[in-house]
Amino acid sequence: MHHSTASQHDRWKHLYKVMSKPGPHCDEDWTPGSAIIDMLESTKVLGAGGLGCEILKNLALSGFKDIHVIDMDTIDISNLNRQFLFRQSDIGKPKAEVAAAFVEKRVKGVRITPFVGKIQDKDEDFYMQFKIIICGLDSIEARRWINATLIGMVDPENQESLKPLVDGGTEGFKGQARVILPTLTSCIECQLDMHAPRPAVPLCTIATIPRQPQHCIEWAHQIAWQDKRKDDPFDSDNMEHISWVYHAALERAQHFHIAGVTFQMTQGVVKNIIPAIASTNAVIAASTTSEVLKIATGCNPYLNNYMMYAGEEGVYTYTFEAEKKSDCPVCGNLARKMDIDPDMTLGEFIESLGERAEAQLKKPSMRTEEKTLYQRFPPQLEEHTRPNLRLKLRDLVEDGEEIAVSDPAYTIDFRYRLVFK
Repeated sequence: MHHSTASQHDRWKHLYKVMSKPGPHCDEDWTPGSAIIDMLESTKVLGAGGLGCEILKNLALSGFKDIHVIDMDTIDISNLNRQFLFRQSDIGKPKAEVAAAFVEKRVKGVRITPFVGKIQDKDEDFYMQFKIIICGLDSIEARRWINATLIGMVDPENQESLKPLVDGGTEGFKGQARVILPTLTSCIECQLDMHAPRPAVPLCTIATIPRQPQHCIEWAHQIAWQDKRKDDPFDSDNMEHISWVYHAALERAQHFHIAGVTFQMTQGVVKNIIPAIASTNAVIAASTTSEVLKIATGCNPYLNNYMMYAGEEGVYTYTFEAEKKSDCPVCGNLARKMDIDPDMTLGEFIESLGERAEAQLKKPSMRTEEKTLYQRFPPQLEEHTRPNLRLKLRDLVEDGEEIAVSDPAYTIDFRYRLVFK
């Protein structure tokens, strides 16, 4: 028995060194030693999303013993180039379960609890049990949801209700890591306009005069498919469907003398795929896991609060403090100012919210203090408020008036103050 404990200790020897001596950056009241190690081992952490393999491996090898993981995806062949916990025979199985079993087998003494589903399936009580939440999510929508949820949980009377959120994301050779202390530091919503949505190409360009190979693909996907095969629901994982779109796009591209339509590009446009490579994922996952270790043990100061990584030409990292905004719709207490053209119709304004960097809301409903301007659900109310879509904003709201916008993807209302320009 004694022997296995000793070898266990040898296994973590280097980690224990980090936590058994004070460094030049430690807090004055930080006492190194076994209390810190115990704290690390009993810290319950939750990891979610696409950087999961790297993050899970790093947490397990950094001495965390109680790790929970959420992922809604199943394993696809295209994951095997970078998600090293999965094998050919795992294709089609849930990522969370396969990853948990793999790491538990390799790292003795670690308990990993998987959950197959969306982070939105869980409620505040679920999130309350963790010390730290670490996210490698691949969708901005999911990040905004967890951010708003954790901010809503904070109770000033109860220090335990504040759950640090460590977030990482990658795209090709670029990435970012950030540490968010809900209600205390700048949150994901404060920083939203740093991640502007991809500008949508107007359907009229796609329908009439395409200029790029992507336009031809969008045309085949959105217009030709509706025209020729509207009874078949389009499935982006069905190779025959992708192939059909590819051939339709190719034909259109030749007609307009546009080169460059490939099968791979077709898949990318249709699935909106962001390129992912193992090295960037490793860099960002390592950075986020280091922050979790520092927060859990206090052995060094953690990131304040945003690290940007650019690996396209050499290696460049830049750390800065993103500011907390008093008019942030989630963690601020003021409505965010939005400049609008009063002659725009309500319908046009609602459409523009999808493309505005500071809103990015896909299915908004909205109301002023006095009246509902447009409500998507239930159908009776939608029908009742639909005529407003044709009205100009100046006939519906006052200059400087506040509106509350809700979207089914989020649990909160976003407040904007509309200022006529």
